[in-house]
Amino acid sequence: MSGHPEVLTIIAAVTADAAGRLVLSGRLDSAGVALVWTPALALAAGSRGELGVDCSAVTYLDGAGASLLVRLRQLCVETGRECALAGLAQDQAALLALYTAGLESLAAETSRPHISYLEQVGRFGVRMWRDVSDLVGFLGESSVALGRAMASPGLVRWKDVWSTCETAGVNAMPIIGLIGFLMGLIMAFQSAIPLKRFGADIFIPDMLGISMLRELGPLVTAILLAGRSGAAFAAEIGTMKVNEEVSALTTMGLDPLRFLAVPRVLAALFVTPILTIFFNLFAFIGGAFVVSSLGYTLTTYLTRLQASVTVGDIATGLIKAMVFSLLVAGIGCRSGLTTGTGASAVGASTTASVVAGLILIAVADGLFAVLFYAMGI
Repeated sequence: MSGHPEVLTIIAAVTADAAGRLVLSGRLDSAGVALVWTPALALAAGSRGELGVDCSAVTYLDGAGASLLVRLRQLCVETGRECALAGLAQDQAALLALYTAGLESLAAETSRPHISYLEQVGRFGVRMWRDVSDLVGFLGESSVALGRAMASPGLVRWKDVWSTCETAGVNAMPIIGLIGFLMGLIMAFQSAIPLKRFGADIFIPDMLGISMLRELGPLVTAILLAGRSGAAFAAEIGTMKVNEEVSALTTMGLDPLRFLAVPRVLAALFVTPILTIFFNLFAFIGGAFVVSSLGYTLTTYLTRLQASVTVGDIATGLIKAMVFSLLVAGIGCRSGLTTGTGASAVGASTTASVVAGLILIAVADGLFAVLFYAMGI
């Protein structure tokens, strides 16, 4: 070490109360800190009570030296002790302040009392209840705004409605058709195996028609709508919220709910039943391929399909699709309007819109099942 231009020394002195005291001197740059880092932390860890650090003999301090002081303070925070720095010059103290901005939050987290599992469950339940209450309130406000828009069509921005119909409806038809075709193909193949054992594979069109029209058609279409259009609504409005465009609308006296949410909800309400019909059509086409491969003619397939389904089956599926569209579009707009600040907030609101939309679709579908069973439909 004799070749080093200025050797950094650490002197440990024991006071009357057995508290250790570190004395730093010389240049606290990368070379000097490399020499004293390990012994400094060892002395600090071995001391008891408040850790005193005397920096009056420090002639130079850069980022490396500041990192050493920050680590000493952090070590004290982790062990529940105080760290007293003394003798720093004004410029050195200002540099150190840049590195210690997050220590207060670390100390707060360290001193935070332990929360029991029961209390965590209770807090989660309270958060869920608040979220559900806010969601129900937003859906109510959206229903009122939608009713006013239907009563006064001149207040609706129809240009935005048709534009959203194109992006959420027309542009979604390829993926809807593909998933519908594959669903019909897969369900027909899966049902053909057990039905063929009993010589009942002729009833594949019956099963496919009822299951698609009443349940899977509107359900899968709504799920695709939630993952595609609902997330897009949340991202678009959330970005506007982050850019303070929503605040600008409020400042100008415009209702963001009527200006942003209503056109998207109306568009979803228009296109979702059409997408459901489109999905069912391609599902039936996929089922026709399977039935034809089993030796039945297309005429037989269409005849069985027509005989098994009723207008009530079609109506119940379309009613479900309309309700699902209101839920998905409303949740997407609500998540966008409640977005926080920052790019991560937009991602969080988009994720929340998809998750909440899927949950509400499942809940609503269960309620429809109970209601239709009670009504004998």
